[in-house]
Amino acid sequence: MKLYVIVLFSCLLSFGQQKIKSIQFNGIEKNNKSFLTQLIQVKKGTVVDTVLLNQDIKKLKRLNGISNASYTIVESAIVFDIEENHTLIPAVNSWSVNDVFSYKLGLYDYNFTGRNITLGGYYQYNEENSYGVNLFAPYLFSKKLGLAINAQIWSSNEPFYYTNSPTNYIYKNSGVEAFLTYEKNFKNNFRAGVNFSQDQYVYQSGFADNFIGETIDINKIILKFLYEYNDLDYKYQYVDGLKNVLTLQQNFTNNDIQSDFLAWWNDIMFFKTIGQKGNFASRLRAGLSTNSSSVFAPFVVDNNVNVRGVGNIIDRGTGSLVLNAEYRHTVYEKNWFVLQGNAFVDMGTWRSPGGTLNDFVEFDKGQLYSGLGVRFIHKRIFNAIFRLDYGYSIEKESGGIVFGIGQYF
Repeated sequence: MKLYVIVLFSCLLSFGQQKIKSIQFNGIEKNNKSFLTQLIQVKKGTVVDTVLLNQDIKKLKRLNGISNASYTIVESAIVFDIEENHTLIPAVNSWSVNDVFSYKLGLYDYNFTGRNITLGGYYQYNEENSYGVNLFAPYLFSKKLGLAINAQIWSSNEPFYYTNSPTNYIYKNSGVEAFLTYEKNFKNNFRAGVNFSQDQYVYQSGFADNFIGETIDINKIILKFLYEYNDLDYKYQYVDGLKNVLTLQQNFTNNDIQSDFLAWWNDIMFFKTIGQKGNFASRLRAGLSTNSSSVFAPFVVDNNVNVRGVGNIIDRGTGSLVLNAEYRHTVYEKNWFVLQGNAFVDMGTWRSPGGTLNDFVEFDKGQLYSGLGVRFIHKRIFNAIFRLDYGYSIEKESGGIVFGIGQYF
């Protein structure tokens, strides 16, 4: 009897400690097999660990080129079943506020060479012409170390607020930035880099200030640092979990008009599926900067950044507190197509340049917009979420339409 128990226990222990004989990926065409093998934690010859396997599944589903993933264990072989995304897609974004129609067009490959590299460029018309190219390769040097490079020639109308009436300038920025990215582990990522740029402001209309002048030229060096905690789990259009992104930025300039300043902001995002078709999503952003009275304050109130329907850069501040909350509901789903409805509330308040923390609780500093939207989603194309929202403020009796690619946050 004792011998039987010993043999049975040994067999169970041996089964529990079975080693991986091979790793296979089914369903991949564009994704690079060697890249995926290097990226996952489970390895051939090691003991089967379902905890690591589940983490690998979550990581694979975060990759741009993969829409969904699962695994099975077949005779000590790990078989990953992959559903790939189409990743060569156009970038389309448009918005209209106060009878001004703006748009952004581009083309990006979000899985260039099958190694989760984003490469592409864009053109934007926002009453001015802008251009940019972007490269993001988070695993360029190893499974932990990568590189990001961005370059742009950007032009837009920038209002500055000396009084209740804005002073309008044409803003032009030419710059390039480079970052090193480091993935410490499954949930924690870091990014650090530098930006070299030149700003020019040309006066157009409105209140004229002799100190600022009609033309302003500023050379800048910006040091940036970003820390990201990511514990999100994706299943097509549904997202669960928590994500936090902290950004630090130190600006150095050669112009007395815009002094050096330090800024930080933090985004906390929480997602929760509700029932079988609902998804709650929220984002809380808090930020502060050096509290100078400069009109170049870094935090803006903007239609495409924080409050849908409010307008394009209607104000600036040296502090920001914004809450975005929305409920997404799948109205129709069949095969690759999803129609999703959306109800949202965007609210925020800002500290005026040179102001105090009491500005955050002053009624006239706040913005509150709510609205409805729709999402047209293709489940097999990366980030193929065509978004249309209309935000409206009952208090201010104003609103606007925001159209774009991807969820608002």
